[in-house]
Amino acid sequence: SESLVVCDVAEDLVEKLRKFRFRKETNNAAIIMKIDKDKQLVVLDEEHEGISPDELKDELPERQPRFIVYSYKYQHEDGRVSYPLCFIFSSPVGCKPEQQMMYAGSKNKLVQTAELTKVFEIRNTEDLTEEWLREKLGFFH
Repeated sequence: SESLVVCDVAEDLVEKLRKFRFRKETNNAAIIMKIDKDKQLVVLDEEHEGISPDELKDELPERQPRFIVYSYKYQHEDGRVSYPLCFIFSSPVGCKPEQQMMYAGSKNKLVQTAELTKVFEIRNTEDLTEEWLREKLGFFH
C-alpha cells in the first residue's frame, strides 16, 4: 500500500495564515489552498475578501480537493457577533484517489499549523452554504 504523503506547508503561506488569524477587518474572507504535487507543498491558490459562503462555493473546483480557511462573520441569535475561523476541507466525490489521499494525509498538519479548531469537511462543493456553515458553527457555541 502507498505510504501516506504528508505535505509541508509553504513558508509564505504559514506567515499568511498567521496574519489572517489576527486580521482586524470585519468582512468575510477566505484563503483557498491547494497542494503542489511536485513540491509536495501546501500552497496558496486564491485569496478573497468580502466573500459569502455561496460565492466561496463557486470558487471551488468540482473535481479537485481544496483546503479553505474562512473568516466568517457569525451573528448569534442574541445579537452578538463573532468572527470564527473555519477550516473547510473540500474533498469532492470524483477526485483522483491519489489526490484525495495526499490532501487527506496533509490536512491535520495544516490544521495544526494554522492552529484551527473548527474543522469541517464537504464532499460536494454544493454543500457549502451559509445555512450549512451556521449549523456547523452552532455546535461550538
